[in-house]
Amino acid sequence: MTEFEQVYELYFKDVYKYALSLTRNEALAEEITQETFFKALKSIDQFDGRCKVYVWLCQIAKNAYFTMYKKAKRNDDDLGLRFKTEETPEQSIIRQESVLEIHRILHRLPEPYKEVFSLRTFGELSFRQIGELFGKTESWARVTYHRAKLKIKEELP
Repeated sequence: MTEFEQVYELYFKDVYKYALSLTRNEALAEEITQETFFKALKSIDQFDGRCKVYVWLCQIAKNAYFTMYKKAKRNDDDLGLRFKTEETPEQSIIRQESVLEIHRILHRLPEPYKEVFSLRTFGELSFRQIGELFGKTESWARVTYHRAKLKIKEELP
């Protein structure tokens, strides 16, 4: 097994979870994860070791997400509608209203609360991984996530 194959095996699930936290869409997250490892393989010689491999891969994933998002926006393609869900129109309306309200509140949260909450809730990353992404401790990630939850609860009707 090559060194890159080991990196792929070790980090695929974590990068996928991170991409899922960005997209909230399994198919897009998988696409972004594959794009991430493709780009990482092409530019492995540019990795200078100043950060952990996981952090480097997540940076690539984030850039891939924004590139896809911008391209979809230019083409008037709604990333969320590219993959249909199986629910009734009534369920969809109720879910969308609830989710929209939480996302409105989340959008207004200052950083790092917004990103930590998204990474933990949508990306299902561990507090240790979130701390590593920010260059902080696991405890910092726990406290920041807890404070973000409190801020969201305060604003919910």
